[in-house]
Amino acid sequence: MSAPEEDNDDMTAEAVIARAIARRGEIFDEFKLLAQESPHTYDLISKTAGYMHHYEGEEGAAQTLSGTMRELIALCQLCAKGDDRFAANHVRRLWQRGVTNKAMVEAATSIAPIVGWSTIAHVTLAMLTANDPAYPFGKRPPDGAPKTLTPFAEMTIGREKKTTTNESLLNTPEWQYVAALEPELARRAALWVDHCLLPTGAKDELLGPGPRELIAIAALCARGEAEFAAQHIRRAYDYGLTPLQVLEAISCVLPMTGALTVQIGARAMQLAETLP
Repeated sequence: MSAPEEDNDDMTAEAVIARAIARRGEIFDEFKLLAQESPHTYDLISKTAGYMHHYEGEEGAAQTLSGTMRELIALCQLCAKGDDRFAANHVRRLWQRGVTNKAMVEAATSIAPIVGWSTIAHVTLAMLTANDPAYPFGKRPPDGAPKTLTPFAEMTIGREKKTTTNESLLNTPEWQYVAALEPELARRAALWVDHCLLPTGAKDELLGPGPRELIAIAALCARGEAEFAAQHIRRAYDYGLTPLQVLEAISCVLPMTGALTVQIGARAMQLAETLP
């Protein structure tokens, strides 16, 4: 029996770097050093990230989320962590896919209720950095950010809700408690969160509430909040998204938050199955 294909790969640093560049187009200097010091470590990183983020030739036939949606989720999580240097590269990757700045800002708005709205500023900072010709990683389109959005699958899904439950932040037990103590605080917080995630919030959304929930769910799992993530997973299901789509969304943040995030996500998905 022949060995698995990856076991037959040349594990010299030069070969590992060449394969990574073939998948992704470029790699950061720090990863070149990593590949020189521990080729097998970086080879596994490149292969794993390649599958999750749809690098060249790494897409899986059974995967359901588009490469564009995966990049949006990754960009938001990188900015939530303050990884501005990496984030600008992902902006350029999204520009190459025909994604406008407006779509990226909308994705960032979807993660903001979980990690704070400073993340939106990190996304716009990444755009400014990506537009600087001096930034060395990735290819900047000749005209900069695209003016017209290239459609992707998640723009048309997750817009119609199967239930009639009230999804406002003010309908949660925790914020009802807050409202009893400080009603104006609760009102203003709910206006913000509902704007970010609900169909009645954003007035000109490119992403429906279902895909917005995917971004929020991944962020909740990265924070270790399995119980809250389960509630948002149920909401995603109510908008017609599937367990596989939810799992794939969570997996998109594994490279920057760890495999534990996916384990927490699986726990949240199991909890979601028990919710009414």
